[in-house]
Amino acid sequence: MNRKDKHQMKTKVITGNSAAAYGAMLCRPEVVALYPITPQTEVVEAMSRFHAAGELDAEMVEVEGENSAMNIICAASAAGARAFTATSSYGLVFMYDALLQAAGYRVPLVMVNVNRETPGLTAVSAGQQDMISTRDSGWISLIASNCQEILDSIIMAYRLAEDFEIQVPVMVNYDGFYLSYLAEKVEMPSREAVDSFLAPLKAQPQRPRLIPGEPAGFGTHAILEGYLELRYKHCAAMERAKDTFDEIDEAFGRHFGRSYGGQIDEYRTEDAEIVLVASGSLSGTAQKVVDLQREQGLKIGLVRLRMFRPFPRERLVEALKGKKAIGVIDRSICFGWNCGPIYIELRALSPEMGNIPMLSFIDGIANMDVSIAHIERMVEVIRSASKGDAYQEVTWVSMEER
Repeated sequence: MNRKDKHQMKTKVITGNSAAAYGAMLCRPEVVALYPITPQTEVVEAMSRFHAAGELDAEMVEVEGENSAMNIICAASAAGARAFTATSSYGLVFMYDALLQAAGYRVPLVMVNVNRETPGLTAVSAGQQDMISTRDSGWISLIASNCQEILDSIIMAYRLAEDFEIQVPVMVNYDGFYLSYLAEKVEMPSREAVDSFLAPLKAQPQRPRLIPGEPAGFGTHAILEGYLELRYKHCAAMERAKDTFDEIDEAFGRHFGRSYGGQIDEYRTEDAEIVLVASGSLSGTAQKVVDLQREQGLKIGLVRLRMFRPFPRERLVEALKGKKAIGVIDRSICFGWNCGPIYIELRALSPEMGNIPMLSFIDGIANMDVSIAHIERMVEVIRSASKGDAYQEVTWVSMEER
């Protein structure tokens, strides 16, 4: 009997938001801060239902805004509680100062961010710009591509955040509208199975907690060498998180029968001459295009980014070095560089990958679909560049349809 059979998983057809709520509930958070914002609202509604039904034993705090939500779970985590909240778009922006504070305090929170556009032209629509705006906040940032991975990533996120060698908050991102309201088959692990997976955390030494009546310092001011040392240790913990996440993913596979490759997920890259790099829900469409192109004899592969912060530098170099050309699909914009944010970070690795042709494709912002036809056009351009032909570095794909 394998581990998956032993735990007798149940299957439900649920939305991505419901999968996020189930994943959080199964981890037994002790404090949950709730505030609604489209398209995340369903997450906190489901958490409230779990609490009302007696399935979730937690302090449920209904706040007046996202800034309060982050401050509350930050304080709860500092006092030793497992804490959770969820947000999206302008909600993430509204909590930004508290977001930075939580990272600096090294509290092991887990938060869901349901990706939605954030620019001044209010766009209640899909896009990863909100996630991009927090990339230097000091949080670990993960990206899920389907409903099952949303649930599983939250469970892995707690084991990562609370690891004594890490102690950094984790944000689990997934595409709003495309995944938040999409219903898919999801295998539901038992609470006992999740308890068992998270049990190693209890065996680790724990950081000091704030206990009423006992002297302790938390969030005090640091300057000069003291501040520098704290930043150095934070960066070091982020670097450790990369290998630790790979190990957690492998452990998750042994425990539940599913794994995702850790920091990145490679698809048909072993003999690939050209490679697409993508993240989030559009990765499924990209994988379909890879299969179609393989049937036509093109050696193409896909690298899916699962960890955005810390950036999986070493794994990406290993996967992409020696390829003839790379195309990066971004669902957001890097202002000041006129390209995609993931693309510009990969460009920084060009010397390590051999300075091969690399192309940026901006698509799927403001709810625009990233279709098979779009990606097939991208592949044509990447293939041409791999042959040494002149190419346009940045393409705003949907604009070219006009």
